[in-house]
Amino acid sequence: MNAKPLAGKVALVTGASRGVGRGVAEGLGEAGATVFVTGRSSRAGGSSVPNLAGTVEDTAEAVTALGGRGVPLTCDHRSDEDTRKVFESILAEAGRLDVLVNNVWGGYELFHAGRAQEYNAPFWEQDLSLWDSMFATGVRAHYACSRLAAPLMLERGGLIVNVSFFAGLAYRPGENVAYSVAKAADDRMTEGMAWSLRERRVAVVSLYPGLVRTEGVMLWKEYFDLSNSESPRFSGRAVAALAADARVMERSGSVVVSAELAAEYGFTDLDDSRPRSLRPDFERPPA
Repeated sequence: MNAKPLAGKVALVTGASRGVGRGVAEGLGEAGATVFVTGRSSRAGGSSVPNLAGTVEDTAEAVTALGGRGVPLTCDHRSDEDTRKVFESILAEAGRLDVLVNNVWGGYELFHAGRAQEYNAPFWEQDLSLWDSMFATGVRAHYACSRLAAPLMLERGGLIVNVSFFAGLAYRPGENVAYSVAKAADDRMTEGMAWSLRERRVAVVSLYPGLVRTEGVMLWKEYFDLSNSESPRFSGRAVAALAADARVMERSGSVVVSAELAAEYGFTDLDDSRPRSLRPDFERPPA
């Protein structure tokens, strides 16, 4: 088995200063890839989320320490100009792109500001900025990056991963309406892009992590049952396994679950555990 199956491959992970994005970048680094990481948080500009640590430089250094090559790029993905410059930098420095992971996401600002009650309020009591943030810094950003990545993959194939969640699979009472709609939109975008790119050997999938022990989740850990939770790196190992799979096109257009991929590909989390999939919990009819 090749210890570095992604050696020579080039990846971009958006929103990778911390959380799932950082974990995905680290997982790709473990597999030997060159990983460009984007985010608003940088050592020069400070954290975009004052109560959460992490910068693009921190992530890039972690990628390199794990055996890949990390390249930090400060970017606000709400800006088309910033996003375009990211792809220009990748083309100029690496000359190719094999993997795009659309992870950047907005809408958690209320949590970061200690206003979780507003996030969990009925939709008619929420400010429209919550919807706008999830779509502008989430769905639209994923679309914009995919649009710029696809031309770089048409010649030799590639993989686009849209980080989504089970909220897109089915609405559950109590779920934030804007979040559920945005994740469903991501999944539909995956399906459409997959059909458009099928003949060019570019696979597009939606990845569902489970409950991930991100920095943000751990701030509220007393409210979560973490007994079946995952490290951010677990999602990274899932993406690395997909990127190294010569038959990944067979999955194009589908939803894949980190825990289910672990069972199929044989990888584990950092503590050698293999969390169970949350799919049955969301497919079960609500009480």
